[in-house]
Amino acid sequence: MAGEVVVDALPYFDQGYDETGVRESALALVEEETRRYRPTKNYLEYLPSASYNSFETEIMKNEFERLQARLPMDMMSMKRYELPQPSAGKMTDISAWNECVENSQAQLEHQAVRIMNLELMGKYGAGAWKVYNNTLVQILEQAQKQLTELRKKIQEINWQRKDEQTHAGSKLKELEESWVGLVSKNYEIERACLDLEEEVKKYEKQKR
Repeated sequence: MAGEVVVDALPYFDQGYDETGVRESALALVEEETRRYRPTKNYLEYLPSASYNSFETEIMKNEFERLQARLPMDMMSMKRYELPQPSAGKMTDISAWNECVENSQAQLEHQAVRIMNLELMGKYGAGAWKVYNNTLVQILEQAQKQLTELRKKIQEINWQRKDEQTHAGSKLKELEESWVGLVSKNYEIERACLDLEEEVKKYEKQKR
């Protein structure tokens, strides 16, 4: 497969990592390889440009503009809660008084709705909050269960890697010992052949 990298290391079996100079040699190799990299001015140029304003609402945009302009925050308007009477010039205007009455009725209805919401909250709020908390507990337990299973899988993979590497390391050691033995035998055979050749040469000289 193109781009596939084969790592010829058995960290669960290899020895000698703690020996003097091994770490320094590894760091030197890494530094030497990094020197061959060609740095780029913008290594994120293949990514689309970031849009930092996509999540902002209209209210957030207005508030950011106010902060940037160093303008004071608008005070909370209490006008909707006021019950003003008609102006001095309209004290005898029935339509103006009707508007004031309608405004007061709207304010009363608004307060009645608020009281109703508070009563509903007092009656059902605790139960709804308990249901919400139970839902959060279930989500937490599910996430913890998934985390436990994931850690178990990771541990099993590590055990499998250790077992495979230990087995491969033992096999490599066995093959290495066999190779050393064969090389030694070949050397002995070569020495014996050389000795025989010397004896043959001596015998031929004696015959002359």
